[in-house]
Amino acid sequence: MEKNKKIQFWQRYIDGLYTAEDVEELRKMERDSPADEWLDDVAKEVWEESALLPPDTDVERERHKEEARRLLRRINRDRKTLFRRWAIALTGVAAMICLVWGGLKYWHVDSGQSVMWLVAATSYGEQKEVILPDSTRLILNACSQVRYPDRFVGESRKVELEGEGYFQVTHRDEQPFIVATQAFDVLVLGTCFNVKAYAPDEIVSVDVESGKVQVDLPEAMMRLKADEQILINRLSGEYRKQHHEQDVAVWRNGGLRFDATPIRDVAKVLERRYNCRITFAAGQEFDNFISGEHDNQSLEVVLQSIEFVSGIHYRVNGNQVLLYKNPQ
Repeated sequence: MEKNKKIQFWQRYIDGLYTAEDVEELRKMERDSPADEWLDDVAKEVWEESALLPPDTDVERERHKEEARRLLRRINRDRKTLFRRWAIALTGVAAMICLVWGGLKYWHVDSGQSVMWLVAATSYGEQKEVILPDSTRLILNACSQVRYPDRFVGESRKVELEGEGYFQVTHRDEQPFIVATQAFDVLVLGTCFNVKAYAPDEIVSVDVESGKVQVDLPEAMMRLKADEQILINRLSGEYRKQHHEQDVAVWRNGGLRFDATPIRDVAKVLERRYNCRITFAAGQEFDNFISGEHDNQSLEVVLQSIEFVSGIHYRVNGNQVLLYKNPQ
């Protein structure tokens, strides 16, 4: 790998992102040179580049380089995990059927020790607080489910989330906390963040309230700090990282927030919140994106707001809602 390309790679890592192709290039270089020589050479070049920057960034960049060393050692130990490919194109999926059960369930054996797995789930319009074995606090949003062991053993603390949850993770340097979803994994040591990963939704996301998290995507890795968010489109595979200074997980207090959200995802949010069934008029195109925030409002008020900003009309019959554009 030529010098400029190596430096560009490390700069991208410092910014929080690199791809599977980048890592493959590094592995090729690892095979062609002594184990530590190539890494020391790249680190030296990045240090020389960073020396040209303002002094107040040097300490931060040195810390990032050390993080990079640790990360590459981990990648080398677990090659298969890094390049796993998960399906991200989910189309034609009906509104999520919510599970309304919980309790004890034997799941598998971890690290040679029998571990009992617990399941907590919520129904339509319901929230639930769960205290995990390490005292981590989790609040589940409507129609969500978490699976977690009765005790954390091994090198990490791993839970499996379907739906949406707000985490306040107990800090443990020696045992990272992992939230596994169908679309990505979130790795932290101890912080507060929100994960939204409903299987039927087009857009999934991670919002960080405090601390830092690492989001492992099928072909890339993104690092987020406080007041940052990543939005991932499961249909196109596109994702974007952005800064925001809004409250995280407003749903905990009855709020709703849409940020250029596809109208069909908005409909799923309303179904889960208000226990209703929303359908779209046949033969009409609904490609609208909805933005706005609602503070503990009724379904009727939210539908009125959507109608005002998008021109999409609605008709309510009991718990059935029809959205349409042309007169019905």
